Amino acid sequence: MIDNKSIRVKYFGVLISLLQDREIFLEEIRQGVKLPQKIISLLVCSSIFIAIYGGIIGAYHSWMQALSSAVKLPALYLITLLICLPTLYFSNIIFGSRRTFGQHLALVLTAVSVTSVLLFSFAPITLFFLVTTTNYQFLILLNVIIFGLTGFIGVYSLYYASKIVLEQDNQGSETRTKIIKSWLFLYAFVGSQLGWTLRPFFGAPDSVFQLFRDREGNFYLSVLKAIGYILGIR
Repeated sequence: MIDNKSIRVKYFGVLISLLQDREIFLEEIRQGVKLPQKIISLLVCSSIFIAIYGGIIGAYHSWMQALSSAVKLPALYLITLLICLPTLYFSNIIFGSRRTFGQHLALVLTAVSVTSVLLFSFAPITLFFLVTTTNYQFLILLNVIIFGLTGFIGVYSLYYASKIVLEQDNQGSETRTKIIKSWLFLYAFVGSQLGWTLRPFFGAPDSVFQLFRDREGNFYLSVLKAIGYILGIR
């Protein structure tokens, strides 16, 4: 019989080692040490943390929206990763990197995991405002700030990690630094638009449950609209 406690320790122990001993963890990725274990553990842990946050924001509308958001929010991060990862991998390979696809995947998952932990840490704050306010536009804008802040820290951690994992390949290292910077913008752009496509995550309080909404407008116009509503600009 499989001990559930040992499984939790196994998965979350990998995440803890990333957070507490980041340079050692990244050096192990660079050397290809236990990559499958690292990849699976980071996938499981990050998905759980992001799902919890998704369930909290979805609970603003209904239990169905909570369940939907608990599935869609982790999917948002992982689908964005799958869309953008080949670009990072092949661009680096072309300019001399000897790192494998698995090493690139583990590298990017470190950033997703950092983001997921930060989202989980913001969960009590989000829950507090869900309970104490009914202003839908305020809650939307609050979460845009939270997602933006956690995403920025995650992206910065990826840039830092890439210096350890990727740039120790001497050939083309300067070019690959530029590739990483460009790819980070691509990742953020794809993620924000995919998030708009997968909406709703909250669900407007006066609307019926919808798994997906019609494709109209875009993420950036929605943010400007929320800011205008709060400022009284109609």
